[in-house]
Amino acid sequence: MDKLKEKINNLKLDAEKWQEKSDELADRIKELEQENLEKDHQIQSLTRKNQVLEEQVEKLEADLEQIKHTADESHSLKTTNENYTKKNQVLEEELEEADRNLKETTEKLRETDIKAEQLERKVASLEQEKEDFERKFEELTEKHNAAQAELDEISQQLEAI
Repeated sequence: MDKLKEKINNLKLDAEKWQEKSDELADRIKELEQENLEKDHQIQSLTRKNQVLEEQVEKLEADLEQIKHTADESHSLKTTNENYTKKNQVLEEELEEADRNLKETTEKLRETDIKAEQLERKVASLEQEKEDFERKFEELTEKHNAAQAELDEISQQLEAI
């Protein structure tokens, strides 16, 4: 009789442990979902920055074209031509800087995409693990119910004696 009570107590403790583990995993899933949401926001922010940089590059390219055209028109004025050449050089440096920024942003976006994919895989893995724990919990609950029924049956038999 004491063994049965001990078994029941052990089963109850196991069930409580599995419930705690399930709760911990649910909390972890929520944390991962929040991290994933934050990564999505970062991706959106980087995408917007990328668009702004592309617009700046287009604007700088348009400015560069305009400066080249103006330089062609003012060939006769050497002083003006030198000023335009200097402006052209500055714009090209800015364009190169913008290009470097665009490349860095693109690389960061790729890294963020990779991290997001890894997090999605991790979430899927944790969801599978949660399902496994829930299935094990149900199995333990069934075993507990079966043990309880067996204990009740033994008790009835003992009372009948």
